[in-house]
Amino acid sequence: MPPADSTAVAPSGSAGPRDAPRPAADPDAIPGWFFRLDREAFGHLLTAQSAAGLTGDVLELGSYLGRSAVLLGDHLRPGEQLTVCDLFDSEAGDADNAAEMAMSYRSSLTRRGFEANYLAFHPELPTIVQAPTAVLADGRIPAGSCRFVHVDASHLYEHVAGDIEVARRALAGDGLVVLDDYRSEHTPGVAAAVWQAVFTGGLRPVLLTPMKFYGTWGDPEPARRALLARDWRAEGFTVDEDTIAGLRVLRLNNAVRPPRTGPRRVLLELLPPVATRAVRRVLGAVRALRTRSAARPGGTVRPH
Repeated sequence: MPPADSTAVAPSGSAGPRDAPRPAADPDAIPGWFFRLDREAFGHLLTAQSAAGLTGDVLELGSYLGRSAVLLGDHLRPGEQLTVCDLFDSEAGDADNAAEMAMSYRSSLTRRGFEANYLAFHPELPTIVQAPTAVLADGRIPAGSCRFVHVDASHLYEHVAGDIEVARRALAGDGLVVLDDYRSEHTPGVAAAVWQAVFTGGLRPVLLTPMKFYGTWGDPEPARRALLARDWRAEGFTVDEDTIAGLRVLRLNNAVRPPRTGPRRVLLELLPPVATRAVRRVLGAVRALRTRSAARPGGTVRPH
């Protein structure tokens, strides 16, 4: 296994330059499940923190191939540090975590892929902890040192609960934690850990999106005011407000699209990147066939 803490040096025995992964041409092309709605929310809240004079490091637990890490790096100010923690291509420390890795990530997740993508947009790598996120409970992230923590690692309840505790200790004052997959059908362990933190651990919700929960152990009002200062509706989003056990929370979502194209787009966003690319190739081939057929006199495309 590679060292738990390392940065620019790839693990020994890795492939040579000709086999190095090709970096993405733009951040949106990096494979992953970090969609426009949350990219906009991340950027807006990080910018609002900087405008308000809130300083601190940024921490990400679970980085996949770097799609969200690249954006986090965009918002670092002088003296701030981004730390990412992920197993990448290391072995998981327990059977349940290994099974989850094998099912979802093992064929595509490599540290070299992450590094290539990140360095395509930033001159230096972040601090990389290649290990289970549980190692961060040892205090290597100084208490109160972070202003923003993104948790998107394991979906297992015990792991997520531990990651939430790491985030709580790392965050300063009104710092924000963002928790992925808090409501997905296939991640009930995440939902259990998130709402347990709300009802028994003092975590206060700020914003809910279809994919992520945004909260703080401090005062949620500054972040809420920053969100409401933006005209999200003019940009094609919806904004609503709810109260959960006496706690006010905003909900941000995409505006409803026409039924003909909406379900297809939602389906493509929910599929893993590899499947999404395959579906797009098939749809492109069908469109090309229809175009060629329509160009011929009397041409038709018949269903099979």
